[in-house]
Amino acid sequence: MREGLTVAGHRLTGRTRPSEVGTWADAVSPDGRPSGVLRFDPAAVATAAARERLVAAVGADVRLQEGGPIGLLPVIDLVAARDEVWLITARATPAVADLMAAGRLDPGGAATVLLETAQALLAVHAAGPAHGSLHAGTVVIGENGSVLLAERGLLRALRGETASAEQDVAAWAALAGALAAHCGQGHAAAALRRAAGAAAHGLAAARDTLLAERDAFPGMGRERLAHSAHSAAYGFAAPASPASPELPAGPAAGSSGGEAVTLLDLPNAGDGPGDVMMRFGPGVPTETTAAQIWRAGQTHDAVTAAHTGGPAPRRRRRRTTAWAGTLLLAILIAAAILWLRQAPGAPLAVSDVDVKAPKKTVHCDGRADFVGVVTTNGEAGTLRYLWIRSDNREPLEQEQQVSSGDTSVDLPLHWKVTGPGSFKGTATLRVLSPTTTGKPIQDKASFTYKC
Repeated sequence: MREGLTVAGHRLTGRTRPSEVGTWADAVSPDGRPSGVLRFDPAAVATAAARERLVAAVGADVRLQEGGPIGLLPVIDLVAARDEVWLITARATPAVADLMAAGRLDPGGAATVLLETAQALLAVHAAGPAHGSLHAGTVVIGENGSVLLAERGLLRALRGETASAEQDVAAWAALAGALAAHCGQGHAAAALRRAAGAAAHGLAAARDTLLAERDAFPGMGRERLAHSAHSAAYGFAAPASPASPELPAGPAAGSSGGEAVTLLDLPNAGDGPGDVMMRFGPGVPTETTAAQIWRAGQTHDAVTAAHTGGPAPRRRRRRTTAWAGTLLLAILIAAAILWLRQAPGAPLAVSDVDVKAPKKTVHCDGRADFVGVVTTNGEAGTLRYLWIRSDNREPLEQEQQVSSGDTSVDLPLHWKVTGPGSFKGTATLRVLSPTTTGKPIQDKASFTYKC
């Protein structure tokens, strides 16, 4: 990917990641703000019908966001230049998949992702649309740690398919299962699996399960998630190599070599000079049910174009008849956000390490089983440690997730010995962090081998 390419005034930085529908690139807007640019696969937008469906899907997102942020990645514009179509958004990195790959998504962050994703889907479903392609690559983290849904409706629109809320619920459950596997074993992972199972009764039930399991996620909330996102922001997005997704060479869309034409707005002769309308797609109320739901519990900066449109009477009636249920849902979401914003507990700290070795002699082709008992302050977090063996085997740094309430953690080591001879083997467990002294804490023990 060529750094410096410009798309409708947005300068690409050279960092990309693949998508199901094309290639994402980090960019800088004309006013210097971070932005994201998605270049659609030319084959996917080759027909007029595909482009019309795409404009309808993106236009629906713009109108959904007019009433306020609802958990969708804010859309800035959809433009076409020559045979290319580009979606311009607020910054679309990092995705949850990037945090997982970088090892920067802890159980608290995973729970935050699931809770806010469920909340956003409930809001979107209340307005009528569905996502259609929810997974760790289409959920991104905003500058303030907010969890945003990206690529809503795009894949289905390009394929001419219809997304459903039921498919989204199944995809959410699959995402919860993947995050539980990422968290390994322990109380937090089990809680995430229970939330995944609860999705069989709907997203509201899954969300309530997460809330009920609050004690399993003391690090839950946007602050730590934002920190993780900033730390991993550039880890996935190195400048493109020959194996990386490439954006086209040649004139940039909107540069002196080619003109970018917006696909989202078209002057309406019947309106004032400042009014615009969507070129394609069904109308969505300016003040949507989704916006009301999300606004009850979420606030973050949204970057959207100003589009207005007439209300759809059928959706207005739906909003009126569903008002009681919407109000209840808004209250529940507001309570969830208040909980998320509570100050996190004290950080995990290790105060002692005790290594125990086999008391009996290990004989021919036997195994010495060590266990390191780590004493903590009972808070949740991640242990970083090394097992160092006296046979000069290269030590490997490892991590262990610790759940809240666990004041003792067992770290095993299995040392296999083969061949004739005798020797004394010593294993040292060194906890690198976090410790009460700020320095590594260690202990060691030995065993005897005879054959």
